[in-house]
Amino acid sequence: MVMKLVNFGPEPSADSLRIVDGPTPVPREGQILIEVKFAGVNRPDVLQRMGRYNPPPDASPILGLEVAGRVAALGAHVSQWKVGDQVCALVHGGGYAQFCLAFATHALPVPAGFNLEQAAAFPENWFTVWVNLIDRARLQHGEILLVHGGSSGIGLAALQLARHVGAEVLVTAGSEEKCKACRNFGAALAINYRSEDFVARVRDYTGGKGVDVVLDMVGGDYISKNLTLLRDSGRLVFIAFLRGNRAEADFMPIMLKRLHVTGSTLRPRTVAEKAAICAELAREIWPAYIAGKLKSHIHATFPLERVAEAHKLMESSQHIGKILLQVS
Repeated sequence: MVMKLVNFGPEPSADSLRIVDGPTPVPREGQILIEVKFAGVNRPDVLQRMGRYNPPPDASPILGLEVAGRVAALGAHVSQWKVGDQVCALVHGGGYAQFCLAFATHALPVPAGFNLEQAAAFPENWFTVWVNLIDRARLQHGEILLVHGGSSGIGLAALQLARHVGAEVLVTAGSEEKCKACRNFGAALAINYRSEDFVARVRDYTGGKGVDVVLDMVGGDYISKNLTLLRDSGRLVFIAFLRGNRAEADFMPIMLKRLHVTGSTLRPRTVAEKAAICAELAREIWPAYIAGKLKSHIHATFPLERVAEAHKLMESSQHIGKILLQVS
């Protein structure tokens, strides 16, 4: 069966994105085939299109890391889903298409009546922040978290997850509008890094004590600044390097304050590891999300044929929260 999908290249620009016909994938053992209604647009999609991010060799060459839709077919030994179930899922590529494969253990149930757009905005961001804030940083009730890029999809998810576990959240963002959005989502302090010195503001807010955890997607010159802002036994977690992954930094604070520097990537993790994350989210976060206690801010949803516009918006960094594609 033929389906519509988004292809790209050979030039790296967003204008190379185009809809073409291709074969509908067939689920293998442990997989489900999802008829995609909405797909998330994420920064790795843009980097992959530009030739700056190589997906794992076993990944689909089609862009798209998260989807929501209807189960259309089951692979062998799949018993937790049936054809017709509504789900959202973290996928190993392939989301920018009418049909997409997912491992059955990487999907979450979408109740009847729940907004499929909200469901599609969940997997990539929340899998990522759960791994990095809970598994890696061990963020605790009563601690203070600093999130860079607080108004991004990742940033708003991190802000909400931290507040969900009882932590206080400070953020940096690039405009007053973005700072306001972060405050609306519960940030105790939102700092416009274009007009303010975030190091001075954080020190002033915390009485010079600093923060317990920093979630950084910026890198570059932020690395040394993050180290100075961490208090004793603080944790610095990297999830991206928008300003580069190299910097000159004084590492003495790591010794003197017994700091932990860590980070992770999600996509190369094993099927079993992602299944374990999905199970934790299903238990600890998904019920609150479908109840409306946690949510994603959807900045814009584009029809599939306007995928180039969606990528250009992502590249501009003018958005707040999530960008989605309406596939069918």
